[in-house]
Amino acid sequence: MSNLQIQIERLFALGMDAKKECGALETFHAFREALSLGEIRAAEKRDGRWQANVWVKEGILLGFRLGAAEETHAGDTFTFVDRHTYPVRHFKCSDGVRIVPGGSTVREGAYVAKGVICMPPMYINVGAYVDEGTMVDSHALVGSCAQIGKRVHLSAASQVGGVLEPVNAVPVVIEDDVLVGGNCGIYEGTQVGERAVLGSGVILTRSTPLFDTVRGEIYRATETEPLKVPAGAVVVAGARAITKGKAAEWGLSVYTPVIVKYRDEKTDKGVELEDLLR
Repeated sequence: MSNLQIQIERLFALGMDAKKECGALETFHAFREALSLGEIRAAEKRDGRWQANVWVKEGILLGFRLGAAEETHAGDTFTFVDRHTYPVRHFKCSDGVRIVPGGSTVREGAYVAKGVICMPPMYINVGAYVDEGTMVDSHALVGSCAQIGKRVHLSAASQVGGVLEPVNAVPVVIEDDVLVGGNCGIYEGTQVGERAVLGSGVILTRSTPLFDTVRGEIYRATETEPLKVPAGAVVVAGARAITKGKAAEWGLSVYTPVIVKYRDEKTDKGVELEDLLR
């Protein structure tokens, strides 16, 4: 256990009294820098399973406890008020991150790797981990503690929710080479396996069953496990009929995500255009 982890756990256990501790802010600043550099992260894959790093999530919450409201300005027009412990992150050319002008924001404490492209306007929250070669498209959100793999494309208006509390809960995870279509929503700790494709408008939550028409399976979250999208699955927004009561009489149906195929050569050719945008 590192000294930083020991100090974060000690300060977090103090609750609001952590503000009274000498050196608390210095410890937090060291923690935040490690987050921004990707040296520590809110969740990691160990022995084939994604697990939350509880002390890291505690450290993020500690930052809110230690922070005071601070007013900042962007030019003469825009004014913001937020915790002074989580300012907007600034990038240099040497960081290797491309941020196109137009109103995007990355918070300090978020890791954004070399080769990431940020199209305006988009937002990456504290604790998020965005790996190499990923594109975060216009109006996309990467929530607090969300884990995004390499070469992922988060298309326009896609929303990746984070999970900060409870601290032992694994956040949303999107593994390497996933394509997330426009207006998708991935929430409540859902895990999307590598090379999966989510068609436009797919919504995935803990209460959403996922129907696999290829393998004849229905995937659901449980009390201890999140919803998991299999590697290489191609998921589209579908519907299933309601067979009881007035809804059946009226011919109504409800939304459901459906796996219609698994990624193949034809699918790969369909997403090759993404490389031209990088």
